[in-house]
Amino acid sequence: MSDIIQEFNDYRSKMNEKLLADNNKIVKRIFNLDTNAYAPGALDVKTKELLGLVASAVLRCDDCVKYHLETSHKEGVTKEEMMEAMGIATLVGGTIVVPHLRRAYEFWEALEEAETK
Repeated sequence: MSDIIQEFNDYRSKMNEKLLADNNKIVKRIFNLDTNAYAPGALDVKTKELLGLVASAVLRCDDCVKYHLETSHKEGVTKEEMMEAMGIATLVGGTIVVPHLRRAYEFWEALEEAETK
């Protein structure tokens, strides 16, 4: 697995464990709500992940973008679908999203590379 993917996942897991171990009811409920929001429903998981990706890019949250990219990739999103979604995010968010678009593209390439290994 690519270093940027592994580093992201290791850090995310470590800090999520710490946050949840703190036993804050509000934080635990938010995590639970987030998990349930992306479960299959009227919209399939793939669509929900792309929606999350667009929202995360517009909000300029690189951690969230990486999370949604990885989950989208696992759900079978193609590079073309991802780029179309990121194009919409850039349109909605404006040119300030372009640096996040660059990092998203780099992360997607790492996901594709890891898939071929």
